[in-house]
Amino acid sequence: MKRSPSDGALAGGLFLAVVLFGANNAGIKYMLGVWPPMAAGASRLLLAGWILLALLRWTRLFGPEHPLTPELKRRFWWQPGLTMALYIAVFYMALTLTSVSHVALYLGAAPVWALLWEGRPEKHWKSAQRYIAAILAFSGVFILLWPTLRHGSTNLFGELLGLASSVIWTHFGRQCRALGQDLSGAEISAHTFWRSGLLLTPFAIIELSIRHYPLRADLVAVQIYCIIGGGVAAFALWNTALRHWKTSKVFLFNNLVPISTMTWAHFCLGEPFSRTFWTAMVLIGSGVLVGQADVRKFFGALWPPWD
Repeated sequence: MKRSPSDGALAGGLFLAVVLFGANNAGIKYMLGVWPPMAAGASRLLLAGWILLALLRWTRLFGPEHPLTPELKRRFWWQPGLTMALYIAVFYMALTLTSVSHVALYLGAAPVWALLWEGRPEKHWKSAQRYIAAILAFSGVFILLWPTLRHGSTNLFGELLGLASSVIWTHFGRQCRALGQDLSGAEISAHTFWRSGLLLTPFAIIELSIRHYPLRADLVAVQIYCIIGGGVAAFALWNTALRHWKTSKVFLFNNLVPISTMTWAHFCLGEPFSRTFWTAMVLIGSGVLVGQADVRKFFGALWPPWD
């Protein structure tokens, strides 16, 4: 029987995924300055999915391949496949309209949405803890939106798309966790990616019929990284962790993606470190930590016995 990865190995894989995702986000922002979003997203998903399928078929790099039942194939189309296609469409459009650091910060709030998704409001501390975390996260989101609402300094629609992408990303993570009971992270990514790419292809064809798509060497190189690093490697690591940890625990590492993205964007794209970003980062990060904290263990014997 194959041993499960240790918590240290899973955490290390997630830290690496955070670095890969940050570089990926900055790279996509760079590409979208020239390439249309649906075409860039569809081609990335198709190629990443096919590469993963080939590795699963002809190597044992990700372990044995499991055959899909007809029911599971249909499920991949209309659950993670459709959700990933929607996420990529919304995420890429958000990146064309606002800064990559803002969009990544909205994604950093995903652990809070995951916590809220995992339980309805109840009359005990754990439920209250979720909503305190949500209030902190929403406060960070509001601070991020406030300059746009007050001065129109950035594109409001782009900011709202960034916020929507974080909710869709959370939903996608929950779907992957459910599928992870029977399939590896690489298998989930492979079967999801190429289906998502095909779902986006009609929109990509429309884009390409009305917009020029120059195949510059630098853009192709960035897209190759996004396929291999931000697609094949990062999602395999991410979905492997989702097989063994709760969605909200894995998404705790999402809080590091904005820092990784902002660092890559600052040094590679020249985006400035803004005070608004760091204030929102502290609030959203606090919300994530409050939502994940084991308060009962922290207070020990002082914890009320009736809770």
